[in-house]
Amino acid sequence: MSESVPLVEPGLPLWREYLELCKPRVVALICFTAVVGMLLAVPGMVPLNALLAGNLGIFLAASSAAVINQVIDARVDAQMDRTRNRPLPTGSVRPSDALVFAGVLAVLSMVLLVVWVNLLTAVLTFASLIGYAVIYTAYLKRATPQNIVIGGAAGAAPPVLGWTAVTGTVDPNALLLFLIVFVWTPPHFWALAIRRHEEYARVKIPMLPVTHGLAYTRLHVLLYTALLLAVSLLPFVTRFAGWPYALAALALGARFMHWAVRLYRTHDAAIASATFRFSIIYLMGLFAALLVDHYLPRWGLG
Repeated sequence: MSESVPLVEPGLPLWREYLELCKPRVVALICFTAVVGMLLAVPGMVPLNALLAGNLGIFLAASSAAVINQVIDARVDAQMDRTRNRPLPTGSVRPSDALVFAGVLAVLSMVLLVVWVNLLTAVLTFASLIGYAVIYTAYLKRATPQNIVIGGAAGAAPPVLGWTAVTGTVDPNALLLFLIVFVWTPPHFWALAIRRHEEYARVKIPMLPVTHGLAYTRLHVLLYTALLLAVSLLPFVTRFAGWPYALAALALGARFMHWAVRLYRTHDAAIASATFRFSIIYLMGLFAALLVDHYLPRWGLG
């Protein structure tokens, strides 16, 4: 069954279409967690090459992965209300041009990271790119309702990439940051999947609410949110962070639990949307709290 393709807005600059292919809002959150990883890795200022070249390299790699994701998903995106106006479904960018664009971004990323940062960061960044763009998008997404759990490893890598860009090593504290994002990903995305479950069912993507039902998915959002609250306190337990962070983590976790409980008790799609939106605020707030806690002693307040 064919679907009509939405008309492209006349006169829309082509650069904006290519920028949209990069999923700038998602990549901005990725880069934020990477920057926090960099700043937490050292007591003082981050070396300029790591701060500039490292973040640009991570940004370009994440953008490349986003473009490849949309090329692979173009036919599915055209059938979903949330994604049907993306540049590939509308025909404003050709798939072949998008792939060339993704390749250029990936090459530039690797050159920046290898030449101006370090090889470990380049290797881990490339592995994350392949993990999201190929393993998750092309295989896991269509193979199992646990797709977002398994594939979440690629999305949880940025704070580790930021850390290695500065130190050249993978530190246990960096892995704590990875774990937080990894556990955050399922309740974050499943809230959206609940809101859009009919669309995922229509395109035969086996997201959890499609394969196991809404009630089952709501329960798992609640359980993962409770697990996230516990995991978010590990930096305090290991003395990587202090009381200011712990209090912020408890407050943010309690608010996330509030939304998860409401989602569990209701069939209102608006609550699923609100839970999804708050999950983004939660992650940004948690990493910001880690950063503030890290610098409080330098400000004479810790």
